[in-house]
Amino acid sequence: MIKINDLSSETKESEHKGFANLIKGVFGMFRNTAAHSPKIIWEINEHDALDILLTISLIHRKLEMNE
Repeated sequence: MIKINDLSSETKESEHKGFANLIKGVFGMFRNTAAHSPKIIWEINEHDALDILLTISLIHRKLEMNE
């Protein structure tokens, strides 16, 4: 199991649950869409691609901080 904090308060538990939902959302919306449909059909503009990469970067940084 991955923890992003010590879960010592209700606020930290909420942060942990929100982070888990963020990761699930990224997989559900971006990774699964790209993996399960032909690449030529999935259109994405530069701005959306940058937003996706920034979100993934945030997730990666949070996970690295808690190794």
